[in-house]
Amino acid sequence: MKNLRLKAARASLDLSQQALADAVGVSRQTINAIEKGDYNPTIRLCVSICKVLGRSLDELFWEDD
Repeated sequence: MKNLRLKAARASLDLSQQALADAVGVSRQTINAIEKGDYNPTIRLCVSICKVLGRSLDELFWEDD
C-alpha cells in the first residue's frame, strides 16, 4: 500500500526524498520504497521520520481499516 501521507508530509515541508533520507540516515531509495509501499520500515526508522517531519506515527504510518 502506497504511503501517500508520508509523501504529502514530506512535500509540505518542501523536502526532497534525498533530504529526508539524509536527515534520517538512509538512502533515497529507501524513502522511495516506503512511499511506494515496497518496504516496511522498522519502528526506529518510522520514529526518526516522524521526528523530522513533525508528525505522529498514527498520522504517517497507521493504516485505516
